[in-house]
Amino acid sequence: MERESLGFDPNTPNVARLYDYYLGGKDHFPADRRAAERILRVAPEVRAAARANRAFLGRAVRFLAGLGVTQFLDIGTGLPTRDNVHEVARAVAPESKVVYVDRDPVVLVHARALLADSGQTTVVEGDLRDPHDIMKNPDVVGALDFDQPVGVLLVAIMHFIGEADDPVRIMTAIRESLAPGSYLVMSHGTSDARSAAVTRATDVYRRTDAPLTLRSRHRIEELLAGWELVEPGLTWLPQWRPDQADLIDFADHPESSLVLCGVGRKS
Repeated sequence: MERESLGFDPNTPNVARLYDYYLGGKDHFPADRRAAERILRVAPEVRAAARANRAFLGRAVRFLAGLGVTQFLDIGTGLPTRDNVHEVARAVAPESKVVYVDRDPVVLVHARALLADSGQTTVVEGDLRDPHDIMKNPDVVGALDFDQPVGVLLVAIMHFIGEADDPVRIMTAIRESLAPGSYLVMSHGTSDARSAAVTRATDVYRRTDAPLTLRSRHRIEELLAGWELVEPGLTWLPQWRPDQADLIDFADHPESSLVLCGVGRKS
């Protein structure tokens, strides 16, 4: 996520297009498919993990909308797919407003074409490494009332933030910008997962536009400091308030989902 446009390069694997490939989408190129298949040969569970991550996002948004949260800030939204945040939120609370933020120019083109509407959904270019710029962006401020609770979604994005970018600073800046009663939804790839999957994924993503920084459970918990985690706390993807269908791929080994997740409230 950079202030300057990254430009379009179909020859460098792109993390948004890799995720689209795992989900069975169509917005990817040969370089993306080759990179994804290198991971899948060693860690075929990545496809199911991507689906589980998307399912967690939907469950978390429904949960927050059910609590009365009607404002959502989705940072690192990725390419549009089924059950986008505004669709899920409005199925529970039709008045919900959603701001999608991404740095990828291709994501932004797709999002503006498919997600933006006349008033309740906004698409903004932004860089998570500059959280203040996002929170003070005129389009963001014009769409969301930060004096009221907001649900911030950092789903499968913080593991693209390196330690040199000071992730604690980023998390603190976001939390301090929000009113009490706001929520954070986060999922994060972990180095505590199967070592072969971790090694191959880290190697492949080093050659993409956004290298991976997988973190231990302890380090992810440190990033969530200051948030009051709702039950069941920090869990593997299929363990967070699952529907029955969410358990099918990971009935015996939830750790095969490779990603930890949680929802926290600001008191």
